[in-house]
Amino acid sequence: MFPFCFEWAWDIGHSIFFGGFWYAISILGVGMTYCFLKAAYDTVNDKGDSHH
Repeated sequence: MFPFCFEWAWDIGHSIFFGGFWYAISILGVGMTYCFLKAAYDTVNDKGDSHH
């Protein structure tokens, strides 16, 4: 299932599947990066709810 596997073939099915897969993974990565940076920024600047 990976490009370095012997049975790998660059056909339209693999391209669509991995295009959608990496699109979804990149959206999750960007969202998680935003959340971590926003939490760090709020922590440093003492913003947000302070009872936790």
